[in-house]
Amino acid sequence: MKYETMLERFLGYVNFKSRSDASSTTIPSTPEQKEFLKMLKGQLESLKLDDVVLNEENWFLTATLPSNTDKEYDTVGFISHVDTADFNVEGISPQVIKNYNGENIILNKEKDIVMTTSEFPNLKNYKGLTLITTDGTTLLGADDKAGIVEIVEAVKYLSEHPEIEHGDIRIAFGPDEEIGRGADHFDAKNFATKYAYTMDGGVLGELQYESFNAAQITYKITGVSVHPGTAKGKMKNANTIAAELALLFPEKEVPEHTEGYEGFYLLHNMEARIEEAEMVYIIRDHDREKFLERKEYAKEVAQKINEKYGNVVQYDMFDQYYNMGDVIKDDKRCVDVAEQAMKNAEVTPIIIPIRGGTDGSKISYMGIPTPNIFVGGENFHGQYEFSCLEHMEKAADIIVEIAKLAKK
Repeated sequence: MKYETMLERFLGYVNFKSRSDASSTTIPSTPEQKEFLKMLKGQLESLKLDDVVLNEENWFLTATLPSNTDKEYDTVGFISHVDTADFNVEGISPQVIKNYNGENIILNKEKDIVMTTSEFPNLKNYKGLTLITTDGTTLLGADDKAGIVEIVEAVKYLSEHPEIEHGDIRIAFGPDEEIGRGADHFDAKNFATKYAYTMDGGVLGELQYESFNAAQITYKITGVSVHPGTAKGKMKNANTIAAELALLFPEKEVPEHTEGYEGFYLLHNMEARIEEAEMVYIIRDHDREKFLERKEYAKEVAQKINEKYGNVVQYDMFDQYYNMGDVIKDDKRCVDVAEQAMKNAEVTPIIIPIRGGTDGSKISYMGIPTPNIFVGGENFHGQYEFSCLEHMEKAADIIVEIAKLAKK
């Protein structure tokens, strides 16, 4: 299938700054996301979709491509997020490399920034294809603007080809996925689909219906600052207590030593001085029982420190999301349809667990099973991010195929 406006649309989207902000308490967390959603609303209206609504309470933009057949189809949905990750977005300057030669890519000659095949050997998989890269100083924003453009282009294609029979197709674009809050406010009841898909994966063929269970724990350590010359028996150094606390976690159960279904603890950030310290850990595991055990262990770490130093550590823990596979395993039709759609589009499905979460992790628990599908890019969240145009087109093909296959 041909998507004549895909590249132009994608370049326009990534040049639109829409980074989220975890320190903000507003919905969405940044005003730029509002502006991007308003622009998208206009584009959806120009495609003459039904029920184009930008909800200014949760800031989800939804629309419907209505059924064009009397045959019975399930209503299916496609979802992407408009925000980008916490990395520089000032002056995004995407570069289009046609017929990529499989060699090192000079992202920025002036600053000597090169994406090398030695550091990124997967680049060789894209020889002869069209890559869209950064200029080495910003992220690209393909996560998840590639997903948005694929949904828009697929819906546009379906509307222009009425000979392709399909049921109601619902789409949704929302904010603040990167900071884990957007789907908290998703209106699943009014979205009203049998199942849905987030277009928010990575490389060609990815189909994911298992995610981590996720929690966060914040330790606050209260020290006692005394002049070092008279500190004996008085000082409680929050810096060294924090270091001691960190060493109580299993050395190898961290992201850099785990893969597949292996869970981990991650010291996400820390601020410390003698009189006080704060440590934020995230806890991840696919297995619910192991997840609960990890949370208990994180509490025990604080207890051990308090037993040694007195009541110096307070903590706050909360769950962030759960493994959507625990919902989807009871009815895997959404996975089966997507897998067949990939085969129809001559894409080999790669069914793997997400070592993270998507909006679908939360939406699945709202009653809409929502697996995750590739968007055709790699190295998200940083300066070496890139997308492959041909693989983005394949992702749009998958959406079209799912629309065909979603018969009751």
